Amino acid sequence: MEFASNDRISHRQLYRQMVLAFLAPFLLCVFQKREALGADGIVGTAAAVAILLLYVTFLVRVAPGYASLLKCGGKVLGRICGLFFLSYIILTAALLLAVLEEVVPDSLIMGVSGFWISLSALLVCSLGTGQGMQRRGRMAEVSGRLFLGAVILMMLLAAGQGNVSYLQEMFLKTSATWTGSLRSCYWILVCFSGISFLPFVLTDVEKRRKARKPAALAVLTLGGILLGMELLLPAVLGWDRFLSEKYPVLPLLAGAALPGDVLARFDVIWMAFLLYGVLFSLGSLLHYSHQVAESAGLFPGRLWIMVLIFGLSVIRQEGYRIEDYYYDFLAYVFVPGMFVVQLYLAFRGRRKKIMKGSAALVVLALCLAAGGCAGIEPEKRRYPMALGIGKIQDGWLVEYQMPDMARTTGQDKQTDEDQAEVLKMTGRRFEEIEQRYRQTQELQLDLGHLQVLIFGETLTGSEDWEEALRWLKNKPFVGEDVYVFQAEDVSGVLEWKSPQGQTAGEYIRGILENRKSTQKTQKMTLGELYYEWYRERTLPALPRVLCQSAYNLPESGQNKKETDRVLWITAAS
Repeated sequence: MEFASNDRISHRQLYRQMVLAFLAPFLLCVFQKREALGADGIVGTAAAVAILLLYVTFLVRVAPGYASLLKCGGKVLGRICGLFFLSYIILTAALLLAVLEEVVPDSLIMGVSGFWISLSALLVCSLGTGQGMQRRGRMAEVSGRLFLGAVILMMLLAAGQGNVSYLQEMFLKTSATWTGSLRSCYWILVCFSGISFLPFVLTDVEKRRKARKPAALAVLTLGGILLGMELLLPAVLGWDRFLSEKYPVLPLLAGAALPGDVLARFDVIWMAFLLYGVLFSLGSLLHYSHQVAESAGLFPGRLWIMVLIFGLSVIRQEGYRIEDYYYDFLAYVFVPGMFVVQLYLAFRGRRKKIMKGSAALVVLALCLAAGGCAGIEPEKRRYPMALGIGKIQDGWLVEYQMPDMARTTGQDKQTDEDQAEVLKMTGRRFEEIEQRYRQTQELQLDLGHLQVLIFGETLTGSEDWEEALRWLKNKPFVGEDVYVFQAEDVSGVLEWKSPQGQTAGEYIRGILENRKSTQKTQKMTLGELYYEWYRERTLPALPRVLCQSAYNLPESGQNKKETDRVLWITAAS
C-alpha cells in the first residue's frame, strides 16, 4: 500500500519519516564521542543493527500500552512515565538547537547570530502541531526520497575524494576487540534510543501489526549509512584529522565539485540538506512532546516545553552546556530506564487507540533561504580567487587577489590595467586583519570561490605556519580543494595577469586541471595539507610558484620583452 486513508499513514510514509528524523542528527552527532570508530566501530555498529531489528518487533507488540499512559499505569506511574519520555524530548531538542546555533553560522550563513537561528528554528518547527498525522506523512512522502537520495549522492561524490592509504592507516591503528566492540555497540544503541517513541506513531499507521517490516528497513538503511560513513570519513579526511574534528561530516565535501566545475562549492548543498534533516527531527520531537503530554495527562499546552528547550540550548556556562551532560543522560539514565518502562507497559498495556497527535510542519523554504547569501546580495560581495599569507615582523600580511569581475562574468570590458587588483592587509593577529577589513571596505568578503592559496617563504620557514592553518580551518567557506603553494614573491605572483587577462588564481588552477602531466608532482590541496598536519604536525614541502621574466627563459624566443613576466610552477623539493 502506497498511501493510507482515514488520517493514517502508510508503511512507506512511516519508513521515510524514520529516515528523515534520524539521519541528519546521526551524521552530525554520532561521531562526537569517538565511541564508534575504526574496526571496533564497524563491528559494534553491525551488532547494534542486528539487536535493533529484534527490538523493533518488541516495540510493535508493546504499542497498545502507549495509547494512554494514565490508564495503563495509573495516575502516578503514568505521569512519571510521561515525564521520563518528555525529559528525553526536551534535552534532545535542546541539543539540536545548540548544534544549529554552532554549525549554521560557521558553515552556511554569515552575519547572523546563532541565537536568532535557534529561536527561529524552534518557532517554525512548532507551527501546526495540531494538524494531524496525515499531513506529516505527506511531508515525508514528498521529501523523504529526495533527502535520502541526496545523502547517498553526497557519499558517492565524497568517495571520489577518498584515499586508500588513509583507510589502510585506520585499520593499522585500530583493531576489533571484545570490549571496544561492545562499547561501540552500546553507543549505537544509545544513539538509536529515540526509536523507543515508535509506538506513539504506530496507532496512526495503517495495519499496525505489519509495520515491523518498514521500521526494520529504516533501521537497516540508517545502519548501512552509518557503516558507510565509518569507512568514508577516515578515507577522505585521514585518521588523525577524523579524530580531531568535532563534526567530521561537515568538511566531507569541502573538496568536491561537480564535473566541469559547474558548482565550485558543492558542500553548501550538503549543508542545506543536513539543515533540513535537523529541522525535521526538531519538528518530530515537538510533535511527540504533544503526544506524550496528552497520553500522560500532563500540563496542557506546549509553551512551557518550548521555553525549557530554548533555555537549555542557550545556556553556555562551563560545565552546564547541554552537550556536556546530554550523552551521559542517555547512556546512564534514559536507556536503562526506558527498558524498565517498556517492560512494564508490555505487561500492563491495553489495546486502545491513542488520541491523534499533532504534526509539526518544517518549512522547506527556511532551508532554501538559509542556504543563500544571508541577506547580502552577490553584487555587494568581493570574491578573492587567490590568497597570500606571509609573516612580517609585526604580525601577518594577508593579500587578497580580486578578479576582474567584468571579464570573469563575460562582459568583456576593456581595461588599461596590466596587474590584478591585490588588497593587502596587515595585523598582529588574523582577527585584527578581519576587523580592519570590515572597518575599511564597503563590500562583504566571501572566500567561497578561492582557487589558490600561496604561503610566503617567510611563513614556511618559521614556526608560525600552524597558526595560519588554524585560521583557515575556522573558515568553513574555504574549500579543501584549494591548491596550496609557496612563493618567494607572493605579491608578484598575485599581481600577475596572463596576456588573456586571467588572474593567478584562474591561471594556476587551469594549468593543474588541464595538464595531466603536472597533476601529481606539482599539486597539493588544502585537504591534503590538513591531513599531513594532523598526522605529522609538520609542514610538508609545498610546490613553488615563481613569477619570472619571460625574456630570460630558454624557450622564450626573440619576440619576448624583458618586461614580460610568466608564472612558473615547480614541484615540491
